[in-house]
Amino acid sequence: MKLEGIGVPTLLVDEGKVRRNISAMAEKAERCGVRFRPHFKTHQSREIGQWFREVGVRAITVSSLTMARYFADDGWDDITVAFPVNLREVDLINDLASRIHLNLLAVHPETVRSLEAGLRAPVDLLVKVDSGYHRTGVDPDDTPTLERFAEELAACRRVRFRGILTHAGHSYKARSLDRILAVHRQSLDAMARAKDVLASRYPDLEVSVGDTPTCSVADDFPGVDEIRPGAFVFYDLMQFRIGACRLEEVAMVAVCPVVARHPDRGEVVIYGGAVHLSKDAVEGPDGRPVHGWVTELDEAGWKTPTGCCSVSAVSQEHGIVRACPEHLERMRVGDLVAVVPVHCCLTANLIGAYRTLDGRVISRL
Repeated sequence: MKLEGIGVPTLLVDEGKVRRNISAMAEKAERCGVRFRPHFKTHQSREIGQWFREVGVRAITVSSLTMARYFADDGWDDITVAFPVNLREVDLINDLASRIHLNLLAVHPETVRSLEAGLRAPVDLLVKVDSGYHRTGVDPDDTPTLERFAEELAACRRVRFRGILTHAGHSYKARSLDRILAVHRQSLDAMARAKDVLASRYPDLEVSVGDTPTCSVADDFPGVDEIRPGAFVFYDLMQFRIGACRLEEVAMVAVCPVVARHPDRGEVVIYGGAVHLSKDAVEGPDGRPVHGWVTELDEAGWKTPTGCCSVSAVSQEHGIVRACPEHLERMRVGDLVAVVPVHCCLTANLIGAYRTLDGRVISRL
């Protein structure tokens, strides 16, 4: 492994693990008879996107119109923006809709009429359903709102109704396989109820679901047309704690320099703080927050962390690592350590480009 030239927090990616994660999810989607529309907000990289093409992926999900343009410029022509449509970006919507198959998301029926008025090219629309996460979306039992959507869409020429979409983000609060599967069943039931309201007018509507925990754990998706997981491409500490992956499947770490040692309190300080790792945390065994597990680098990449060394606090640039005596003795100022992040999507977004184990740089949005 080549670490020469690393002087600041750097994302280290094990390409072999990433490719295995991609292949495993693609194979599951095929086995379950659903379209695989992965969420590219996690990696945001054209090169990694190519690895998805190699397993047959042709349709993707993104979280912004800017991200959609980035991947459209790389030849992706069926893109869902899984974020409520921002009417103030209608010029970018029109640019994209004129050259790709663009799928947008709406939460309120009045959005449909405003969008129709501003469009110069057709788009497909998905109605966001709240299947239990309670971030946003239409309650599946809110029949009047769903029926109003149907009425507004029936009057449109450029806005075409594609189906309903949900993100069961409350699966991230699960702490067992049984609980993940319970969220999965709840989500599917909610989507079935919403579909029943709309199916008489739109019998061919599609059902789109997607979160990494349920897509990683569940083995069947009745009533679903496509899945949209994203974080599975790298996995992370949160996914491990949830039960969605094994530590050996985590494919990305943040490599951070050690900048100070405090043996008297069992801590070292790394150059890797909130602006690199985010402030996301999981609960440690003592009830205190953990912002990442720290482990050593080796010739093959990084050692499987045991949890005995963790980032216990972050400020803007600093990360405070609480280390066991054995590891504390080996950590010296100037050394590099690997941090398994709590949330790979945020860490990847904050740090930027990736470095492979052989020293190659992979750019991203």
